[in-house]
Amino acid sequence: MNDVATPPISTEPVAQSWKVTLPCTRAEAEALDGDIAAFALMDRPPVLMTSEAEPDNEDSWRLDAYFEGQPSPAAIKLLRSLVPSAAGTKPLVEQLPDEDWVTLSQQGLEPVTAGRFHVRNLASDPQQPGHVNFLIEASRAFGTGQHETTAGCLTMLDRMRRVGMRFGNVADIGTGTGLLAFAALHLWPRAYATASDIDPVAVEISAQNAAANRIPTGKGQGQLALYTAAGVDHPAIATRAPYDLLIANILAGPLIELAPSLCALVEEGGTIVLAGLLREQADAVLAAYRAQGMRLAERTDRGDWPTLRLRKRPQIGWKRPRRIDSHARGEAPGFGSL
Repeated sequence: MNDVATPPISTEPVAQSWKVTLPCTRAEAEALDGDIAAFALMDRPPVLMTSEAEPDNEDSWRLDAYFEGQPSPAAIKLLRSLVPSAAGTKPLVEQLPDEDWVTLSQQGLEPVTAGRFHVRNLASDPQQPGHVNFLIEASRAFGTGQHETTAGCLTMLDRMRRVGMRFGNVADIGTGTGLLAFAALHLWPRAYATASDIDPVAVEISAQNAAANRIPTGKGQGQLALYTAAGVDHPAIATRAPYDLLIANILAGPLIELAPSLCALVEEGGTIVLAGLLREQADAVLAAYRAQGMRLAERTDRGDWPTLRLRKRPQIGWKRPRRIDSHARGEAPGFGSL
């Protein structure tokens, strides 16, 4: 029997859903392909969908923005700024029936390939030969692979494995759908793996996704242990430390706030992969982690979204400094040293 701290299925009612519709041109619709940095600062950013409005008019498109809760005038104003051709057009604002609109709006998303990983959101989508295929169906949890931050983390993890980095104790904080933890377990199948999220629904969905992708759950080697926790506030997360690889794909504010507690859980020479921050927020996030003894080893950017790989410096005190073993799991010899 799998030993997983999974809460019962949530019976909480889904929040009221609203949709804002505006006309747009094809060029504007194509420019919206991806994540909109301006909305990332919102607590609950909308899901944006574009589609052809008139089959016989290739330049007539529409933008549908799905909001959890009634959109504010400021949010509607921001939405209008994305489609200048709609200036002077009154947006259609409507409340939707109570249903899981996030899942509905994400159905039909194109599969994403990042490094060796291919992520499908529909079981009907074909698998990609020569890749590690994951099925992460659209859900109320973040991390279907569509977001640039998730794809950036997958690419970073893949590159770390390709250069020979080895890890034996991995944590994914703010796991969402569980995807990044699944990827880490594939790359380092003998590792102990821990994943947590503040949202019990996300933990529930991660457990379902683990079963769908044949990821073993439990507390043993090669298994994924799932916990509901605010940040790292769970006794099991502390007990399973120190980690030689910790992943946190969340927002910049929580990343800065959690810097002391996340870094405390990582062993000397260990690695932290951070994402979820905007390009203009990277300096503030880096400063918070440098203050905790981390150094930047690598950075990659996908659009406005950077992914940071940090390494924990060895502690220097009254004892003789311990030289980091080049054969330790944290980093391959000769790679990433500054």
